[in-house]
Amino acid sequence: MSNFFLIRYGSEILQRTGEHLVLVGIAIAIAILVSLPLGVLITRQKTLRQPVLALANILQTIPSLAMFGLLIPLVGIGAVPAVIALTLYSFLPIIRNTYTGIMAVDPAVREAGQGMGMTDWQLLSRVELPLAAGVILAGVRVATVIAVGIATIAAAIGAGGLGVFIFRGIAVVNNDLILAGAVPAAAIALLADYGIGWLEKRCTIKR
Repeated sequence: MSNFFLIRYGSEILQRTGEHLVLVGIAIAIAILVSLPLGVLITRQKTLRQPVLALANILQTIPSLAMFGLLIPLVGIGAVPAVIALTLYSFLPIIRNTYTGIMAVDPAVREAGQGMGMTDWQLLSRVELPLAAGVILAGVRVATVIAVGIATIAAAIGAGGLGVFIFRGIAVVNNDLILAGAVPAAAIALLADYGIGWLEKRCTIKR
């Protein structure tokens, strides 16, 4: 009978978990830097709303293996195509929630800010974004959980991460190996969901 998988593969689980966190962390950081301004932009330029959201929707519907396959001829294998793919998959929830959160701000609050002589930038940074923070974080929360799951498939293109265990386990029909990848990945997703959810609630309460 095999040893408990966490003990048997403990050191490698830590290594692969670190790789997994790096892939997801970089992708989400880039996605926020790109998606947040895009979400704000489509609240100001209404004609861009449909094209931007449509493109983000299309990216979301591409199967992950197909996405990785399309990126390999462009950037090769490894962490780079994995981060690009995870970033692209993270666009939709962050852009959509940024737009939704800002548009949900009470028009009377906007009018009060404008009446005080606020510029558009001041209105955005001091009123709209703080009030929309909870909704925006909900988008980041969804994007992060999705990225954690998709990152397991990135092992197929040599990006490392916890998916290495899953693919290895499938190849040799070893449940311990599959669990060594699946359980820590699920734990990361749950912790990320809880942590960002906690921030989301705090921001929503302040609203």
